[in-house]
Amino acid sequence: MGKVAVGATVVGAAAVCAVAVYIVRRRMHSTGKWGRVIEILKVLEEDCATPIGKLRQVADAMTVEMHAGLASEGGSKLKMLISFVDNLPSGHEKGFFYALDLGGTNFRVMRVLLGGKQDRVVKQEFEEVSIPPHLMTGGSDELFDFIAEALAKFIATEGEDFHLPEGRQRELGFTFSFPVKQTSLSSGTLIKWTKGFSIEDTVGQDVVGELIKAMERVGVDMNVTALVNDTVGTLAGGRYHNPDVVAAVILGTGTNAAYVERAHAIPKWHGLLPKSGEMVINMEWGNFRSSHLPLTEFDHSLDFESLNPGEQILEKIISGMYLGEILRRVLLKMAEEADFFGDTVPPKLRIPFIIRTPHMSAMHSDTSPDLKVVGSKLKDILDVPTTSLKMRKVVISLCNIIASRGARLSAAGIYGILKKLGRDATKEGETQKSAIAMDGGLFEHYTQFSECMESALKELLGDEASESVEVIHSNDGSGVGAALLAASHSQYLEEDSETS
Repeated sequence: MGKVAVGATVVGAAAVCAVAVYIVRRRMHSTGKWGRVIEILKVLEEDCATPIGKLRQVADAMTVEMHAGLASEGGSKLKMLISFVDNLPSGHEKGFFYALDLGGTNFRVMRVLLGGKQDRVVKQEFEEVSIPPHLMTGGSDELFDFIAEALAKFIATEGEDFHLPEGRQRELGFTFSFPVKQTSLSSGTLIKWTKGFSIEDTVGQDVVGELIKAMERVGVDMNVTALVNDTVGTLAGGRYHNPDVVAAVILGTGTNAAYVERAHAIPKWHGLLPKSGEMVINMEWGNFRSSHLPLTEFDHSLDFESLNPGEQILEKIISGMYLGEILRRVLLKMAEEADFFGDTVPPKLRIPFIIRTPHMSAMHSDTSPDLKVVGSKLKDILDVPTTSLKMRKVVISLCNIIASRGARLSAAGIYGILKKLGRDATKEGETQKSAIAMDGGLFEHYTQFSECMESALKELLGDEASESVEVIHSNDGSGVGAALLAASHSQYLEEDSETS
């Protein structure tokens, strides 16, 4: 598991965050077509600027919205969903547990053998299954029967290591990464399908109930102990390995955050206060918006043309789904208004989402003297056969401006959570540590992005407070995390503690 203390020096991170690495406009004439290229670059740089004062405003706005979302349903753009997870894994969990992770066109079934504080995860096995396209638009029973049958086949391969004590039922954590209104730890109704699924008769139904009925039809005896989303799973996985974890953030295709709140600080919670005194909150922070967010003409047009205009504004400027598309839109403007790629606009440049964030990351990471990777990517993606060095430097500058804004705003969001928890400053005589569990391809694979984010978080916290905050990589929370939550909420916990 990778671990980077925010208080540590992040090599080159400050340089990464300095917008526009190559000051291309210094040596260029500000007249004619090239002058227009530089003008577009300069306006983008100004519109995307995230000085520390602005980041503090964003963090404060995030904290205000968190309070509002906890106070009442619909009180904020942040949904602040109560997850019903009131016990995070402690590391003492023993036994073996299943996980089912359904979040897209594939799903995974997994079993994990836990050995308590000393042995931790003794063994884990998983299988990935592709969902046939016709089941994504068919009937609810067909989909869940397919899943239950795959689960039954996986159970049949249990080895001797995975031994269930006499009289015990298998227990499962179910990661379901679609919009759900959670009604208890182990139940929730589907609000709507996303990611290419469209099964009308599941909407409004309890997805755990649908799974249980399908398991009964195929003869699987298993108790679904926890229904979680992938961010809550990441938090569970992080806490299992590090007791200081207080929040989890996913920066991948999409983005979200979850954190541990004091139960008495949730006015909209009307149930009995949990024994632990805590409750995990799924923020759904991708939907955050504020007048302080630095938005450009490209963001406005992207939002207007999206399937959900006015929604997921933060996600549309910081997540992997959109960074490459913002770059494409800027390049298209340069091509149309300044003949950036020559007399004609490359036809492929007009195709939405043709530039993906991994392409952008590869170009941004190019350190060769002639920026060879940038040239080959533009050729492969856009069919632009030749580009000059100064053009490639402009592309690098654009990558840097767009990624730096996203990374620094991610840091502001994390700082907002720490402020809400009173963990943004050191208190005299206290040595509390705060760890943020991170997952997602953007965080894991886009080095400039993650380094810039960590550098900005350190800048917001200041030297002293940043010594007590660390960012850790919590891998595969959506799988192992669900199994761990099944363990920490097992129906057999009380009898286990009586016999131990």
